[in-house]
Amino acid sequence: MPMRTKHPVYRHDLYSASAIRDTYPHYAALRELGPVVWLSKHKVHALPRYAECKRVLLDDETFISSDGVALNPIANRMGQGTTLCSDGEDHSRRRSLLAHRLTPRALRTMHDTVDQQAAAVVTAAVAQRTVDAVDLATTLPMSVVPDLVGWPQRGREHLLRWAGATFNALGPVNRQALRTLPASLGMLRYARDVVRDRSVLEGSMGHDLLRASDEGRIMPTECATMMIDYLAPSLDTTISAISSALHLFATHPEQWRLLKADPDLVPTAVNEVVRYRSPIRGFSRTAAHDTDIAGVPLPKGSRVLVLYGSANRDPLEWDDPDSFDIRRDAARQLGFGQGTHGCAGQGLARMETSAILRGLVERVDHIKVAGTPQWALNNVIHRLERLPLELVPA
Repeated sequence: MPMRTKHPVYRHDLYSASAIRDTYPHYAALRELGPVVWLSKHKVHALPRYAECKRVLLDDETFISSDGVALNPIANRMGQGTTLCSDGEDHSRRRSLLAHRLTPRALRTMHDTVDQQAAAVVTAAVAQRTVDAVDLATTLPMSVVPDLVGWPQRGREHLLRWAGATFNALGPVNRQALRTLPASLGMLRYARDVVRDRSVLEGSMGHDLLRASDEGRIMPTECATMMIDYLAPSLDTTISAISSALHLFATHPEQWRLLKADPDLVPTAVNEVVRYRSPIRGFSRTAAHDTDIAGVPLPKGSRVLVLYGSANRDPLEWDDPDSFDIRRDAARQLGFGQGTHGCAGQGLARMETSAILRGLVERVDHIKVAGTPQWALNNVIHRLERLPLELVPA
């Protein structure tokens, strides 16, 4: 364990149930303490400000992912062999196997289908009038992502629960992580069974991975972990963004009127939603050699926690950061990461979120909160668990 250097200490638990439900006061307190803060509860250096987070994300030679990005050694060991937990040529090799599936050109071929599916989802929701926004937000990703990754129909009813458990495992070993550990292991077993039985959908990402394994470009054991690599983030982060967008437009009616008046603001609105309500709370990196951040020395082996959600509310970077404004240029938000480990599926997430917003703009006059929102208890994914809404037709 590297020796802790003298810098501000934060003794609260960022991963307690109360901090997960209401995390932004903790982020503000951390930013006030300084650019590098020691979390005594979790024995990690937290980076709550934008500049330091961006520096670490862009310097993947100094701050590596191959030692894992979780806050516990079990998940970091289990993550070996994944795209998320690899660096350099190893990372590039894994990512290149599926990159062609998620290029702007490839996504353009999906655009009309996604728009049609989004329109159907919104039409059905408006017909109900009162809906759970999380159910609405879940429908489109669940109709797109499993087919793209190649999961067989059998077992799909568990994918969302398994994906959430995968993220829970990337925090510390706490109640949330232990409670969902069986589901995490269940997803890994399922993925291995799919690879063993070669039951992936023809022409999918999974099919590409099996072919790469047959040709000796990856090990057979990598197929299952890489399928999970692309499934879990593509579901939970998009569901978080869509449900957060619905909540924000319900609680900021003036912003909804702006979007209705100018639907061309949809891409800008998506960036602002992800800035204001970052789907990922934070991932960690490890210092590959002695270094420093903002003048704070970090010995080799030091683990740093990149707090995306805090960086995206940093007043040193953003004017009036606690205001939700879809006219803001938030293209530099860190919610999808940056650099070589930037979210490979962010183009798809943007497409799905934009499609839902366009469908709502066409069919909904205004959105009202119709019950008490409930936040999911997840160590890493920041998203709503339940959000009753009334969709008033246009």
